[in-house]
Amino acid sequence: MTTQPTHDVTADLSVDFAGELFEVPRGQMFRIGRDGDVDLDDNPYLHRNFLELAHLDGLWWVTNVGGRLAASLTDERGLVRSQLAPGARLPLVFPRTVLTFGAGSTTYEFLLATRIDGYEVQLHRVATSDGTTIAPTTFTESQRLAILALAEPLLRYPGTGATEVPTAVEAAQRLGWAQTRFNRKLDNICDKLTKAGVRGLRGTPGAVALNRRVTLVEYAVSTLLVTADDLPLLEREARTNAEGRRAAAQVRRPQR
Repeated sequence: MTTQPTHDVTADLSVDFAGELFEVPRGQMFRIGRDGDVDLDDNPYLHRNFLELAHLDGLWWVTNVGGRLAASLTDERGLVRSQLAPGARLPLVFPRTVLTFGAGSTTYEFLLATRIDGYEVQLHRVATSDGTTIAPTTFTESQRLAILALAEPLLRYPGTGATEVPTAVEAAQRLGWAQTRFNRKLDNICDKLTKAGVRGLRGTPGAVALNRRVTLVEYAVSTLLVTADDLPLLEREARTNAEGRRAAAQVRRPQR
C-alpha cells in the first residue's frame, strides 16, 4: 500500500522529501525506491525497492534492501555520519536525521523526524582555560576563508556527500580571489595540518595525496574547525571583493 502525504500528529515518523510530508505510524513500513511510497522520477540507476523504514524494538530502523547503492545518514548538523551499505540497517537515534543517496547523476535528500526519545549532538568548540580553541595549529583569516569556501556545501546542507565539494577553481571564484592566491592558501593549509599529523593532505614517496580537498573538508567539519556559524564570513569576503572589482572597473572606465 502506498503511503499518502498526511499531517497526522500522532505518527512517530515524519518523512520530508522536497517539501512533501509523509507521516508514518508504527506498524507500517515506508519504502523508498522507484516503486516506493514517494513519487520519485523514473531513474534507471535507482533500485525499485532501495530503502525500508520500519519500527522495531522501540526504534525506527532504516534498512538498505538494494544491491549496489549506499545511503548516508547524518544528524541535522552533519557532525555524525554513517554509511548504509547494501544489506545493512541502522536505527534512527537522533530526533532529526538527514538521509541522502545518489543514483546516476541525481542526488536525493530526505529529512526524517522521529517523535521518540533520541540523542542530541552537542555542537561546541572545546576551549582551554585561557579561552583559546584547542586545535593542532592556528590559521590566518584568509586560510579559514579558503577552508570555508570548500566546506560550504557540507555546512549549508548536512548530509551532502564528498561529490559536492567544490573544485579549487569554484572555491576561488566563490571568494572572488585569483586562482594563484587560493592555490597558495590551500597548499599552506595542507602543510600545516600535515605537520600536525593529519594524513592524506600531502603526498609522500610512493603515496599520492588523492582528493585532498575532500580530506580537508571532512577533517574541518568533523573537528569543528569551521561551522555553519562561520558562513557569514564567506559572504562578507565575496561581497567585499565584488564591490572592489566594481570600483576598479569604474576607475578604469575611459572618460568621454
